[in-house]
Amino acid sequence: MSMTEINLRHPLIAERTTIDFAETREVSPATKRLYDGAVMVPYDEELFRSHDVKRGLRNADGSGVVAGLTRISDVHGYRRENGTLVPDEGKLTICGYNIEELVAHAQQEQRFGYEELVFLLLTGELPRQDELDAICARIASQRLLPMDYINEFPITTKSKSIMNVLARAVLMLYAFDETPDDISAPHEIDVALSLLARLPRIAAIAHSVRNAEFEGRRAHIPRPNPSYSMAETILQVLREGDNFTHDEAMLLDVMLMLHAEHGGGNNSTFACRVLSSSATDAYSAYAAAIGSLKGPRHGGANSKVMAMHADIREHVRRWDDDGEVAGYLMKILNREAFDGAGLIYGMGHAVYTLSDPRAKICRQYARKLAEQKGLGEEFALIERIERLAPQVMRDVRGTTKPICANIDLYTGFIYNMLGVPEDLYTPIFAVARTAGWAAHRMEEIYGANRIIRPAYNSVMEQAEYVPLSER
Repeated sequence: MSMTEINLRHPLIAERTTIDFAETREVSPATKRLYDGAVMVPYDEELFRSHDVKRGLRNADGSGVVAGLTRISDVHGYRRENGTLVPDEGKLTICGYNIEELVAHAQQEQRFGYEELVFLLLTGELPRQDELDAICARIASQRLLPMDYINEFPITTKSKSIMNVLARAVLMLYAFDETPDDISAPHEIDVALSLLARLPRIAAIAHSVRNAEFEGRRAHIPRPNPSYSMAETILQVLREGDNFTHDEAMLLDVMLMLHAEHGGGNNSTFACRVLSSSATDAYSAYAAAIGSLKGPRHGGANSKVMAMHADIREHVRRWDDDGEVAGYLMKILNREAFDGAGLIYGMGHAVYTLSDPRAKICRQYARKLAEQKGLGEEFALIERIERLAPQVMRDVRGTTKPICANIDLYTGFIYNMLGVPEDLYTPIFAVARTAGWAAHRMEEIYGANRIIRPAYNSVMEQAEYVPLSER
């Protein structure tokens, strides 16, 4: 009997489909220290101060610790005057161009702008028309997945998280690359373009297959249209056909542009740069970035905002009444409402102070579609939350620093209008951000060219080894 046959008949392999760790977590004196050992004890705040540790790589004044140089983008939310941080209007600059200008020109010309932004991020320059046509054609030509990959991939879509599926899907693509460890510039560009082509379909296929299985039907995945933009391609797979409007695709294109890049210091991009600095393969670096973006403190925050909006709509009777809305926001902050965390999700940002330019753009372009879809009152409620929340936070918490809405306040509402299911909010964010990750990965490999290895101060005590029989 072969080893394969033995394994297939083994009860733990043949019968278990999921792992419930609670079933095997024995509570006894012998396991107590395993689950509440020293590594799980939080540090006293004073210890961080006495060792001058930059928690979260942030300085005491809230600014970020400078870890490198970049030509890719700049996230501006404050300025320095006489060594003091002064709040300023938010500005996102990509390769020297204001994001508001890049979005506005594409929208005014009634064309899709995400692919133009991809070219800008990967080259540092805006494309000519022939260059834009060429990169669009290159991406379109790679949207179909290898047949052997398709034969394996649906099996791996069984997961509670499509972000988890995306990370595994990217790692699986390593096996279908003839030279996966090649980190030369041409190969890096090829991998980046292939992921930009394939990830939207991978995410949507994972969602569709899961839904179809639940509904007892076969998933219908349309063949990609080579003339479609990234935004149109995503909507085509989600709608299982071409039943979407130009306005819907244009709004999704805005969201892709806003999510494409946000500086080298954000958690997922920094994770990508850290792995890239070791000269590991592109697939490993991008999978790590996806894993980072999945976290609720990063890209996963949009679902929390949507849940909060639903809670406010349910408990506030008059959405147009400032007093009633402010009163409920106060209850949320006092942990008397919503999830008890005391947070108004979608408000505040690590860098932006007076405004988040991405939130401003979302508000501007979402208004038209909200009116078309009869969701004007919900949109007005979100605007009211944005206007009232800073003052409520000052009243309840005594906060003195400026607080502005961040992009997450509007993201979920916009995706909901576009018919994007909630489990795809963060995956679409990841699809868009792949362009920025690619630019930063290449800048780290070829520009910085040194492994990232920060230091940690040790606060442990020396110990004398005691033989096992004497413990």
